[in-house]
Amino acid sequence: MQNVATPHKFTEAALLSRERFPAAFALSVLFLGALWFGLCRELSGEWSVNEQYNFGWFVPFFALYLFWLRWQDRPSALTSNLKSHIAYSAALAIAALLLLLPLRLFEIANPEWRLLALVHALAVVTLTLLLLCRAGGKAWLRHFAFPVAFIFIAVPWPTALETPVIQGLMRVVAHVAAETAMLLGTPAQVEGNLIRVSNGLVGVNEACSGIRSLQTSLMIGLLFGEVKRLSVLRRLALVVCAVVIALLANFLRAVFLVMVAATENLSEVSRWHDIAGYSIIAFVFVATLVLAYLLGKHNCTVAAGVSPAKMQVQPTRLPLKFSAWYVLAALCWLLLIEIGTTAWYRLHERNLISGIRWNVQWPEQATNFRKLKIDNEIRAVLRFDEGDAAAWTNSSPVNATEPDTVSCSLYLFRWNPGKNSALLANLHRPDVCLPASGWKQVADHGVRSFPISDSVELPFRHFEFQRSFEGSPPQTAHAFYCLSEDRASGDSASLGNTDLPGMFGNRSEWTRSERFRSVLEGRRHLGQQVIEAIFMSNEPFSSAEAETQLRDFVRDVVRLREAN
Repeated sequence: MQNVATPHKFTEAALLSRERFPAAFALSVLFLGALWFGLCRELSGEWSVNEQYNFGWFVPFFALYLFWLRWQDRPSALTSNLKSHIAYSAALAIAALLLLLPLRLFEIANPEWRLLALVHALAVVTLTLLLLCRAGGKAWLRHFAFPVAFIFIAVPWPTALETPVIQGLMRVVAHVAAETAMLLGTPAQVEGNLIRVSNGLVGVNEACSGIRSLQTSLMIGLLFGEVKRLSVLRRLALVVCAVVIALLANFLRAVFLVMVAATENLSEVSRWHDIAGYSIIAFVFVATLVLAYLLGKHNCTVAAGVSPAKMQVQPTRLPLKFSAWYVLAALCWLLLIEIGTTAWYRLHERNLISGIRWNVQWPEQATNFRKLKIDNEIRAVLRFDEGDAAAWTNSSPVNATEPDTVSCSLYLFRWNPGKNSALLANLHRPDVCLPASGWKQVADHGVRSFPISDSVELPFRHFEFQRSFEGSPPQTAHAFYCLSEDRASGDSASLGNTDLPGMFGNRSEWTRSERFRSVLEGRRHLGQQVIEAIFMSNEPFSSAEAETQLRDFVRDVVRLREAN
């Protein structure tokens, strides 16, 4: 009897084990993990380089925690068998899955395109909610919607929306800080986004605008509202209070920095800038937590969307009502997307070879040599991995008896492969940067090659600019720009990649047609570097003189190095 019963019990245990942990569940977890990993991988680029979205690193973990809290009191799973609902869900899931293929193609070539990030997040959230709906019905869809959609708080805002908000906040902060400083007895005058005090100008940049504290306060308010399971109105009140606290604290920060600039010096502003910013985040966190506690004391909602009468202890069996083959097919599609997109770009790169790699030996012995600080705003826009700049003075080689003083500036930037668009290096061209400083372009002398060794030349595009002030003769600036890639076609590698759009033609305007063209051409970011030399003089300075200086300069400063 015992020998017969033992296999029977073993068979029952095996069946129960399979029922509690079906293959569909394991594949579903793997599928969702792959989906969310791909989304967070794309969003992490913005989280890493843009201080405004640094909080995004915490959002996936917060979302997972909120999902776990919801899982503890999930409602009973009631799946629908209506064919119309099943057909609608299947069509929506197939559309979202198919959308991931072109999304991945465009993300590889344009990783910083924010519209792609928004669409990608929408597709992932849609597939996750459809899977939950199929597993537990509409009750699960409503119950888990908030933690799944919480990731949207970490998706970068579209530029068309973010830029007006930032500009508006900067103007408001500048005027409020100046007026408050005047009331406190400190003379201050607003000049655009700048505040003039007795010791100089204090700039109200993106960080000072309050946009970072505004977005962080939105996340904190939504997070605590969900943790406390507040009602919709209470959640709205909590978020509004968090935003108001953040904006008021940021106004106080701006006033404080203006007072520091007026009473101490401008260098003290840099020292207190980040300290005050992080203090605001800590204050908003603590204040919102206290508000959430006070609002939650009399909150009657036990679980959002689920009445206490419907709450019950959940069985251990996982209520998955669909075949594991569907999830397996979706997993295979995700794998096929990665293989297909990688193959597309590698197909277009099969004829590429290593391009010219070089670095700079700084002329530290030059007259008045000094390193230049690159502003954080420029770093946030260009997203380079390595960047350096320096300035010094030189003499014009034409008139040896009475040489003219020439101010020289050199900028060097390096982008490692993969993280950014291949169009990004084209943003720091002289015809983009110098007009923003009041210079007017008067000539484009085209591209000429200058030797950096006996056998290798680098191409430089030559721009000429002028700037004049009232009562003084015009200043002249000659700017030379060279962009080279780590890998290039065999025909252009020896010439330093002169076929790149940054070397010939107009600058990149980041139009949709340019983005589409980069995908069709299979052009992804394989590593780039830019060198930009600027020679400025208060005396007439011809293009021939400037090119003579550049020829001597590249021989002395630019050094070849082996490609990795």
